[in-house]
Amino acid sequence: MLEQLTQQMVRRVALSDDQVTAAIGQLLDEGTFAETKADFLTALARKGETTEEIAAFARELRAKSIQPPLDAQTRSREILDVCGTGGDRLGTFNISTAVALILAGAGVTVAKHGNRAITSRAGSADVLEALGVRIDLEPDAAARSLREHHFAFFFAPKYHPAFKHIAPARKLCAQRGQQTIFNFLGPLLNPARPSAQLIGVSRPELCEPMARVLQSLGVRRGMVVCGQVSGFKFQVSGSATDVADSTAFLDELSTLGENRIAEFYQDRGFTTSVMSLEGFPLQPAALADLAGSDRNTNAEIVRRLLRNQERGPKRDAVLLNAAAALFVAGKTKSLVEGWDSAAELIGSGKAEAKLNELAAASAR
Repeated sequence: MLEQLTQQMVRRVALSDDQVTAAIGQLLDEGTFAETKADFLTALARKGETTEEIAAFARELRAKSIQPPLDAQTRSREILDVCGTGGDRLGTFNISTAVALILAGAGVTVAKHGNRAITSRAGSADVLEALGVRIDLEPDAAARSLREHHFAFFFAPKYHPAFKHIAPARKLCAQRGQQTIFNFLGPLLNPARPSAQLIGVSRPELCEPMARVLQSLGVRRGMVVCGQVSGFKFQVSGSATDVADSTAFLDELSTLGENRIAEFYQDRGFTTSVMSLEGFPLQPAALADLAGSDRNTNAEIVRRLLRNQERGPKRDAVLLNAAAALFVAGKTKSLVEGWDSAAELIGSGKAEAKLNELAAASAR
Protein backbone atom coordinates (compact mmCIF):
# COMPACT_ATOMS: atom_id res chain seq x y z
CA MET A 1 0.00 0.00 0.00
CA LEU A 2 2.73 2.47 0.97
CA GLU A 3 4.64 1.68 -2.21
CA GLN A 4 1.54 2.58 -4.25
CA LEU A 5 1.20 5.88 -2.41
CA THR A 6 4.89 6.55 -3.03
CA GLN A 7 4.29 6.18 -6.76
CA GLN A 8 1.32 8.53 -6.45
CA MET A 9 3.64 11.08 -4.84
CA VAL A 10 6.09 10.67 -7.73
CA ARG A 11 3.17 11.52 -10.07
CA ARG A 12 2.54 14.59 -7.88
CA VAL A 13 -1.03 13.62 -7.02
CA ALA A 14 -2.12 14.82 -3.57
CA LEU A 15 -3.27 12.41 -0.88
CA SER A 16 -6.93 12.25 0.12
CA ASP A 17 -7.83 12.18 3.83
CA ASP A 18 -8.49 8.43 3.59
CA GLN A 19 -5.09 7.92 1.98
CA VAL A 20 -3.44 9.91 4.77
CA THR A 21 -5.11 7.58 7.29
CA ALA A 22 -3.82 4.55 5.37
CA ALA A 23 -0.32 6.01 5.08
CA ILE A 24 -0.13 6.72 8.80
CA GLY A 25 -1.20 3.16 9.53
CA GLN A 26 1.71 1.88 7.44
CA LEU A 27 4.19 4.38 8.86
CA LEU A 28 3.32 3.39 12.44
CA ASP A 29 3.43 -0.33 11.62
CA GLU A 30 6.68 -1.85 12.84
CA GLY A 31 6.33 -4.47 10.12
CA THR A 32 6.86 -1.92 7.34
CA PHE A 33 10.51 -1.62 6.27
CA ALA A 34 12.25 1.62 7.24
CA GLU A 35 13.44 2.05 3.64
CA THR A 36 9.84 1.83 2.39
CA LYS A 37 8.76 4.47 4.89
CA ALA A 38 11.70 6.70 4.01
CA ASP A 39 10.96 6.40 0.29
CA PHE A 40 7.37 7.50 0.89
CA LEU A 41 8.36 10.43 3.10
CA THR A 42 11.00 11.50 0.59
CA ALA A 43 8.56 11.32 -2.33
CA LEU A 44 5.94 13.27 -0.36
CA ALA A 45 8.49 15.98 0.47
CA ARG A 46 9.68 16.23 -3.12
CA LYS A 47 6.09 16.53 -4.34
CA GLY A 48 5.54 19.23 -1.75
CA GLU A 49 3.17 18.73 1.16
CA THR A 50 -0.12 20.59 0.71
CA THR A 51 -1.84 22.48 3.51
CA GLU A 52 -4.60 19.86 3.43
CA GLU A 53 -2.13 16.97 3.72
CA ILE A 54 -0.28 18.53 6.65
CA ALA A 55 -3.57 19.24 8.45
CA ALA A 56 -4.85 15.70 7.82
CA PHE A 57 -1.62 14.15 9.13
CA ALA A 58 -1.81 16.40 12.20
CA ARG A 59 -5.44 15.53 12.97
CA GLU A 60 -4.83 11.79 12.63
CA LEU A 61 -1.71 11.79 14.78
CA ARG A 62 -3.20 14.11 17.43
CA ALA A 63 -6.04 11.62 17.83
CA LYS A 64 -3.49 8.87 18.54
CA SER A 65 -1.45 10.85 21.08
CA ILE A 66 -1.55 10.62 24.88
CA GLN A 67 -3.17 13.65 26.52
CA PRO A 68 -1.79 15.23 29.72
CA PRO A 69 -4.50 15.87 32.36
CA LEU A 70 -4.49 19.68 32.30
CA ASP A 71 -6.96 21.18 34.77
CA ALA A 72 -9.41 24.00 34.09
CA GLN A 73 -7.15 26.59 35.75
CA THR A 74 -4.30 25.78 33.37
CA ARG A 75 -6.62 25.59 30.37
CA SER A 76 -7.98 29.05 31.18
CA ARG A 77 -4.55 30.60 30.54
CA GLU A 78 -2.98 31.37 27.18
CA ILE A 79 -0.70 28.36 26.67
CA LEU A 80 2.26 29.10 24.39
CA ASP A 81 4.65 26.92 22.45
CA VAL A 82 7.68 28.30 20.64
CA CYS A 83 9.85 26.13 18.42
CA GLY A 84 11.51 25.69 15.07
CA THR A 85 10.74 22.82 12.75
CA GLY A 86 14.43 22.13 12.25
CA GLY A 87 15.96 21.20 8.96
CA ASP A 88 17.79 24.45 8.20
CA ARG A 89 21.13 22.65 8.83
CA LEU A 90 22.84 25.91 9.76
CA GLY A 91 24.11 24.78 13.15
CA THR A 92 22.78 27.60 15.31
CA PHE A 93 22.41 27.25 19.07
CA ASN A 94 19.03 26.48 20.64
CA ILE A 95 17.39 29.88 20.31
CA SER A 96 13.80 28.77 20.92
CA THR A 97 14.78 26.94 24.12
CA ALA A 98 16.22 30.15 25.56
CA VAL A 99 13.12 32.03 24.41
CA ALA A 100 10.82 29.52 26.12
CA LEU A 101 12.57 30.01 29.46
CA ILE A 102 12.44 33.80 29.13
CA LEU A 103 8.71 33.66 28.42
CA ALA A 104 8.11 31.41 31.41
CA GLY A 105 10.02 33.98 33.46
CA ALA A 106 7.49 36.54 32.28
CA GLY A 107 4.67 34.44 33.72
CA VAL A 108 3.55 33.06 30.37
CA THR A 109 2.47 29.42 30.53
CA VAL A 110 4.89 27.65 28.16
CA ALA A 111 4.29 24.10 26.97
CA LYS A 112 7.49 23.10 25.17
CA HIS A 113 7.11 20.03 22.98
CA GLY A 114 10.24 18.46 21.58
CA ASN A 115 12.66 15.62 21.28
CA ARG A 116 16.32 14.82 21.27
CA ALA A 117 18.38 15.85 18.27
CA ILE A 118 17.54 14.26 14.92
CA THR A 119 19.00 16.60 12.29
CA SER A 120 21.09 18.75 14.66
CA ARG A 121 23.73 18.08 17.31
CA ALA A 122 21.52 19.14 20.22
CA GLY A 123 17.73 19.20 20.39
CA SER A 124 15.64 21.10 22.93
CA ALA A 125 15.39 17.99 25.11
CA ASP A 126 19.16 17.55 25.13
CA VAL A 127 19.81 21.15 26.14
CA LEU A 128 17.12 21.34 28.82
CA GLU A 129 18.41 18.10 30.31
CA ALA A 130 21.94 19.55 30.38
CA LEU A 131 20.50 22.60 32.18
CA GLY A 132 19.07 20.34 34.89
CA VAL A 133 15.43 20.41 33.77
CA ARG A 134 13.51 17.12 33.75
CA ILE A 135 12.40 16.26 30.24
CA ASP A 136 10.77 12.87 30.83
CA LEU A 137 7.97 13.76 33.24
CA GLU A 138 4.92 11.52 33.22
CA PRO A 139 1.79 13.27 31.86
CA ASP A 140 0.35 14.03 35.31
CA ALA A 141 3.66 15.48 36.54
CA ALA A 142 4.04 17.56 33.38
CA ALA A 143 0.52 18.92 33.85
CA ARG A 144 1.37 19.82 37.46
CA SER A 145 4.59 21.56 36.38
CA LEU A 146 2.69 23.57 33.80
CA ARG A 147 0.17 24.67 36.45
CA GLU A 148 2.66 25.42 39.24
CA HIS A 149 5.76 26.59 37.36
CA HIS A 150 4.26 27.93 34.10
CA PHE A 151 6.58 25.61 32.18
CA ALA A 152 6.66 21.97 31.22
CA PHE A 153 8.55 19.99 28.65
CA PHE A 154 6.42 17.43 26.85
CA PHE A 155 8.91 14.83 25.63
CA ALA A 156 7.56 13.60 22.31
CA PRO A 157 8.26 9.87 22.85
CA LYS A 158 6.11 9.96 26.02
CA TYR A 159 3.07 11.23 24.13
CA HIS A 160 3.57 9.64 20.73
CA PRO A 161 4.92 6.17 21.59
CA ALA A 162 4.22 4.77 18.11
CA PHE A 163 6.67 7.30 16.66
CA LYS A 164 9.49 4.96 17.62
CA HIS A 165 8.52 2.97 14.53
CA ILE A 166 9.14 6.04 12.34
CA ALA A 167 12.47 7.09 13.86
CA PRO A 168 14.65 4.80 11.68
CA ALA A 169 12.97 6.13 8.52
CA ARG A 170 13.46 9.72 9.65
CA LYS A 171 17.14 9.05 10.24
CA LEU A 172 17.42 7.59 6.75
CA CYS A 173 15.80 10.72 5.34
CA ALA A 174 18.17 12.91 7.35
CA GLN A 175 21.11 10.98 5.91
CA ARG A 176 19.71 11.75 2.47
CA GLY A 177 19.55 15.43 3.40
CA GLN A 178 15.77 15.30 3.14
CA GLN A 179 13.43 17.14 5.48
CA THR A 180 10.10 15.35 5.93
CA ILE A 181 6.54 16.14 6.91
CA PHE A 182 7.41 15.10 10.46
CA ASN A 183 9.55 18.23 10.79
CA PHE A 184 6.38 20.24 10.21
CA LEU A 185 4.23 17.99 12.37
CA GLY A 186 6.23 18.30 15.59
CA PRO A 187 4.88 21.76 16.48
CA LEU A 188 1.36 20.72 15.44
CA LEU A 189 1.26 17.70 17.77
CA ASN A 190 1.95 19.41 21.11
CA PRO A 191 -0.16 17.34 23.54
CA ALA A 192 -0.91 20.42 25.68
CA ARG A 193 -2.83 21.88 22.71
CA PRO A 194 -1.40 25.41 23.02
CA SER A 195 -3.68 28.31 22.17
CA ALA A 196 -0.75 30.46 20.97
CA GLN A 197 2.23 29.35 18.90
CA LEU A 198 5.38 30.84 17.40
CA ILE A 199 6.85 28.44 14.85
CA GLY A 200 9.95 28.82 12.71
CA VAL A 201 10.20 27.06 9.34
CA SER A 202 13.27 26.63 7.17
CA ARG A 203 11.68 27.61 3.85
CA PRO A 204 9.80 30.90 3.33
CA GLU A 205 7.10 29.30 1.17
CA LEU A 206 6.03 27.23 4.20
CA CYS A 207 5.04 30.22 6.35
CA GLU A 208 1.51 30.68 5.05
CA PRO A 209 0.58 26.97 4.75
CA MET A 210 1.79 26.24 8.27
CA ALA A 211 -0.08 29.22 9.67
CA ARG A 212 -3.24 28.08 7.87
CA VAL A 213 -2.85 24.63 9.39
CA LEU A 214 -2.40 26.09 12.88
CA GLN A 215 -5.54 28.13 12.41
CA SER A 216 -7.51 25.09 11.22
CA LEU A 217 -6.43 23.17 14.33
CA GLY A 218 -7.93 25.78 16.65
CA VAL A 219 -4.90 27.85 17.65
CA ARG A 220 -6.13 31.37 18.51
CA ARG A 221 -2.90 33.34 18.10
CA GLY A 222 -0.20 32.16 15.73
CA MET A 223 2.92 33.38 13.96
CA VAL A 224 5.03 31.35 11.54
CA VAL A 225 8.38 32.84 10.58
CA CYS A 226 11.35 32.19 8.32
CA GLY A 227 14.52 34.25 8.63
CA GLN A 228 16.89 35.11 5.82
CA VAL A 229 20.66 34.87 6.12
CA SER A 230 21.97 37.34 3.56
CA GLY A 231 25.37 36.79 1.97
CA PHE A 232 25.56 33.17 3.08
CA LYS A 233 28.79 31.57 1.86
CA PHE A 234 28.90 28.00 0.60
CA GLN A 235 31.73 25.92 -0.78
CA VAL A 236 31.50 25.13 -4.50
CA SER A 237 34.64 23.02 -4.91
CA GLY A 238 37.24 21.25 -2.86
CA SER A 239 39.07 24.51 -2.24
CA ALA A 240 38.37 26.29 1.02
CA THR A 241 38.72 29.59 -0.84
CA ASP A 242 36.34 28.71 -3.70
CA VAL A 243 33.00 29.89 -2.33
CA ALA A 244 29.88 31.57 -3.67
CA ASP A 245 27.24 33.84 -2.22
CA SER A 246 23.78 32.44 -1.68
CA THR A 247 20.77 32.94 0.57
CA ALA A 248 20.06 30.57 3.42
CA PHE A 249 17.06 30.53 5.74
CA LEU A 250 16.76 30.01 9.48
CA ASP A 251 13.78 28.38 11.20
CA GLU A 252 13.76 31.41 13.52
CA LEU A 253 13.45 35.15 13.15
CA SER A 254 16.79 36.25 11.75
CA THR A 255 18.97 39.17 12.79
CA LEU A 256 20.92 38.63 9.55
CA GLY A 257 18.33 39.58 6.93
CA GLU A 258 14.65 40.04 6.19
CA ASN A 259 11.99 37.85 7.77
CA ARG A 260 8.91 36.31 6.19
CA ILE A 261 5.94 36.17 8.53
CA ALA A 262 2.45 34.71 8.38
CA GLU A 263 0.32 35.45 11.42
CA PHE A 264 -3.25 35.40 12.66
CA TYR A 265 -5.06 36.58 15.76
CA GLN A 266 -8.71 36.21 16.69
CA ASP A 267 -9.21 39.96 16.76
CA ARG A 268 -7.03 40.87 13.76
CA GLY A 269 -7.41 38.26 11.02
CA PHE A 270 -4.71 36.62 8.86
CA THR A 271 -1.80 38.54 7.33
CA THR A 272 1.50 37.86 5.60
CA SER A 273 4.41 40.29 5.55
CA VAL A 274 8.14 40.81 5.18
CA MET A 275 9.66 42.29 8.33
CA SER A 276 12.78 44.40 8.13
CA LEU A 277 15.11 44.88 11.08
CA GLU A 278 14.73 48.64 11.32
CA GLY A 279 13.98 49.80 14.83
CA PHE A 280 15.95 47.07 16.58
CA PRO A 281 19.36 47.92 18.12
CA LEU A 282 21.19 45.06 16.43
CA GLN A 283 24.94 44.61 16.49
CA PRO A 284 26.76 43.65 13.27
CA ALA A 285 26.72 39.87 12.98
CA ALA A 286 27.32 36.88 10.74
CA LEU A 287 25.93 33.37 10.81
CA ALA A 288 29.07 32.13 12.57
CA ASP A 289 28.18 34.35 15.54
CA LEU A 290 25.06 32.23 16.14
CA ALA A 291 26.84 28.88 15.96
CA GLY A 292 26.08 26.18 18.46
CA SER A 293 27.70 22.84 19.15
CA ASP A 294 26.92 19.87 21.39
CA ARG A 295 24.36 19.80 24.19
CA ASN A 296 26.72 21.01 26.92
CA THR A 297 28.07 23.88 24.84
CA ASN A 298 24.57 24.97 23.85
CA ALA A 299 23.36 24.67 27.43
CA GLU A 300 26.19 26.94 28.56
CA ILE A 301 25.24 29.47 25.87
CA VAL A 302 21.65 29.49 27.16
CA ARG A 303 22.83 29.77 30.76
CA ARG A 304 25.07 32.74 29.93
CA LEU A 305 22.21 34.43 28.08
CA LEU A 306 19.82 34.05 31.00
CA ARG A 307 22.50 35.31 33.42
CA ASN A 308 22.90 38.44 31.30
CA GLN A 309 26.52 37.51 30.60
CA GLU A 310 26.13 37.30 26.82
CA ARG A 311 25.99 40.72 25.16
CA GLY A 312 26.69 39.91 21.53
CA PRO A 313 24.76 38.68 18.46
CA LYS A 314 23.46 35.59 20.27
CA ARG A 315 21.64 37.85 22.71
CA ASP A 316 20.21 39.88 19.81
CA ALA A 317 18.86 36.71 18.18
CA VAL A 318 17.20 35.61 21.41
CA LEU A 319 15.74 39.07 22.12
CA LEU A 320 14.23 39.29 18.63
CA ASN A 321 12.58 35.89 18.90
CA ALA A 322 11.48 36.49 22.49
CA ALA A 323 9.94 39.77 21.32
CA ALA A 324 7.85 37.85 18.80
CA ALA A 325 6.87 35.26 21.40
CA LEU A 326 5.74 37.93 23.87
CA PHE A 327 3.66 39.52 21.13
CA VAL A 328 2.08 36.21 20.14
CA ALA A 329 1.30 35.53 23.81
CA GLY A 330 -0.51 38.87 23.97
CA LYS A 331 1.92 40.40 26.45
CA THR A 332 3.09 43.32 24.30
CA LYS A 333 1.65 45.54 21.58
CA SER A 334 4.64 45.38 19.20
CA LEU A 335 7.87 43.53 18.59
CA VAL A 336 9.91 46.60 19.54
CA GLU A 337 8.11 46.70 22.89
CA GLY A 338 8.68 42.96 23.17
CA TRP A 339 12.43 43.42 22.62
CA ASP A 340 12.60 45.85 25.55
CA SER A 341 10.49 43.55 27.73
CA ALA A 342 12.68 40.54 26.95
CA ALA A 343 15.82 42.54 27.77
CA GLU A 344 14.25 43.54 31.10
CA LEU A 345 13.37 39.93 31.91
CA ILE A 346 17.01 38.97 31.44
CA GLY A 347 18.44 42.04 33.15
CA SER A 348 16.17 41.71 36.19
CA GLY A 349 17.15 38.08 36.72
CA LYS A 350 13.62 36.76 36.20
CA ALA A 351 14.64 34.56 33.29
CA GLU A 352 17.53 32.95 35.18
CA ALA A 353 15.34 32.59 38.28
CA LYS A 354 12.83 30.60 36.25
CA LEU A 355 15.55 28.22 35.06
CA ASN A 356 16.79 27.79 38.63
CA GLU A 357 13.22 27.15 39.82
CA LEU A 358 12.70 24.47 37.19
CA ALA A 359 16.04 22.81 37.93
CA ALA A 360 15.28 22.78 41.67
CA ALA A 361 11.84 21.26 41.06
CA SER A 362 13.44 18.64 38.82
CA ALA A 363 15.89 17.67 41.56
CA ARG A 364 13.12 16.93 44.07
